Amino acid sequence: MKIILVFVSTLDGKITKWGNPNVRSWSSQSDKDYFNKIWKSSRLIISGSNSFNVEPIKASPHHLLMVMTKYPRKYKRYEVPGQLEFTDLSPVQLVERFTKEGFESMLVVGGAKVATSFLRDQLVDELWLTIEPKIFGKGDAIVTEGKFDINLRLINCEKVNEQGTLITKYEVLKG
Repeated sequence: MKIILVFVSTLDGKITKWGNPNVRSWSSQSDKDYFNKIWKSSRLIISGSNSFNVEPIKASPHHLLMVMTKYPRKYKRYEVPGQLEFTDLSPVQLVERFTKEGFESMLVVGGAKVATSFLRDQLVDELWLTIEPKIFGKGDAIVTEGKFDINLRLINCEKVNEQGTLITKYEVLKG
């Protein structure tokens, strides 16, 4: 299974503006359009509960959104089996489950805690990063804790608007 981590970041590496988790408040329309396109084309999407709490997403028959949380029972009222589910499984357990179920790819869309856990377990194959021409100084990064030394190889880079927003795709080099 191919695991793709998707984020938007400023030039100084911030994924939130001063700690506010609502990315839609500062990312460009070009990034929003790109994200909506890949969201609609994905069958399996993984998110964290903090991201879900910021912007609750309704169930859709077009894909399965799996929200990672320490407290899945807390979200029972939102759950629609096969469309919107909540789990306390680890990233490794999720990959095992969905590989057995025949999924070919997994889109990991946020937040930083979820990204960190997938990167820590060395499960990410590609990082798709929109780079916005902004500098916030203060805000959250993709990785929340720990020491990492992950090498990437640029697959593609595209300038998508006049401001200079870049959509980049990187392969995670393993070994």
